Amino acid sequence: MLILLPPSEGKTAPRRGKPLDLASLSSPTLTETRTTLLQALTDLCRDDPEQAATVLGLGPSQRDLVERNAVLTSAPTARADAIYTGVLYDALGFDSLSPAARRRATARVAVTSSLFGIVRPGDRIPAYRLSGDATLPGTGSVAGAWRDVLGGAVRDAVGTGLLVDLRSGTYAAFWRPEPDLARRVATVRVLHESGGKRTVVSHFNKATKGRIVRALLEDGANPGTPKALAATLERLGWTVEVGDPTPKGTQLDVVVTEV
Repeated sequence: MLILLPPSEGKTAPRRGKPLDLASLSSPTLTETRTTLLQALTDLCRDDPEQAATVLGLGPSQRDLVERNAVLTSAPTARADAIYTGVLYDALGFDSLSPAARRRATARVAVTSSLFGIVRPGDRIPAYRLSGDATLPGTGSVAGAWRDVLGGAVRDAVGTGLLVDLRSGTYAAFWRPEPDLARRVATVRVLHESGGKRTVVSHFNKATKGRIVRALLEDGANPGTPKALAATLERLGWTVEVGDPTPKGTQLDVVVTEV
């Protein structure tokens, strides 16, 4: 099983650590695209900070993020599971997982990244700012840069197992599973049910997904199909409704009543 997470906009910048070494990252087939995007981003932020702020969607109080991007190649790095923060990652709590669950996370979790494609929890990366819907001058859209190369890396990572795709729409555009893989793809939607109505609440959606990933890692189950994943989640206490298989995978609706 491979659990594919979205990145977080917020990141914790390490104070010390070795500089970035692209050759040391997992999924080496992505090195060329990583190099291209890294060069484009650092050049833009160093040479034209004003344009960089516009491209990155940053306000006047966030110019420090432009400065941080300008020196990414020499900035200190840390494990990816310590870099990404935010609602989903707080609920997942990499740092408080049991030793066995942390080992499983190393093998079963990957994070989608605008700059690096996908990274594993143990990959050492700097804190960067680059949204998935950004377009870099001279390079084009970030999604377009990954579209033709990310699929192979994901396939290698998932092997013959189940892909649990928790990416948001922006990052799902980087790569969509081919029909032959779709039967082994499960997407998860969290629905809040109240007064007979169901809604998607962004903050709660992220937190619940983080709790789901944590529970799967602690439990140790390794389901091989979307239906088996649904059964595992039900055993762990969630209410799950399984959709029909589609060319893009099978959607699991996790229905919750408490926010």
